Amino acid sequence: MTSSGPPPSSVVTLRGRRPRDLPVLQRWLTDPAAEWRRWDAPYFHHAATTASLRTYVQQLSTMATRPDERVIDLDGVCVGMVNRSEEEPAGGGWWDLGVLIYDPAHWGQGTGSSALALWVQATLDETDAHVLTFTTWGGNERMIRAARRLGFQETSRVREARVVDGQRYDSVRLDLLRREWPISDL
Repeated sequence: MTSSGPPPSSVVTLRGRRPRDLPVLQRWLTDPAAEWRRWDAPYFHHAATTASLRTYVQQLSTMATRPDERVIDLDGVCVGMVNRSEEEPAGGGWWDLGVLIYDPAHWGQGTGSSALALWVQATLDETDAHVLTFTTWGGNERMIRAARRLGFQETSRVREARVVDGQRYDSVRLDLLRREWPISDL
C-alpha cells in the first residue's frame, strides 16, 4: 500500500534556508555514504559529486537564499531541498524541477510528493513556466510514481543510458503543462 501524503499530523512546507539548517545540510550533503545518493543520480562518480557538494555547503553560510532553491520543512525540521532551473533560452517558459529528501526515515510517506506539489505551484506562481520537466533514472520508481500522481506524463525515455551498480537503466523525463495543473491560475 502506498501513502498519499505525510501523516495527518505532519506539515510539509517549502521555505528559504535558515542558519539553523546548515548543520543538517552539511551532514546530509557531504556524507558520501548517505542513502539518498543511491537514488539521486547515482550514475555520477561519488568523489566528484562529494567534492562539489562540500564546496556548495561551504558557500551556503555566506550565500543568500536563492528563489530557485528551497528547503523542504517537515514540522519545522529541514528534511530536504527542492530546486529548479530554467532551460535555455531564458524566457522560453521551460523549467526543470528537482526534489531531494535526505533521510530515508521520511521516504514512502508522501513527503516528496507533497514537496513536489508545492514546488510545482510555487514555480507556476513565480515564473513564466509553460512546461515543467522532471528527469530521473528508471531505477528511481518512487520519484516516477510521485511525478505521475501529480499529473506529469512521461515524454522521453533514453533506453539503457545510465549505469548503476553495473546494471543499465533508462533515463526518464516527465513533463507537465501549466494548463494541466489542476490548481493553476490560468
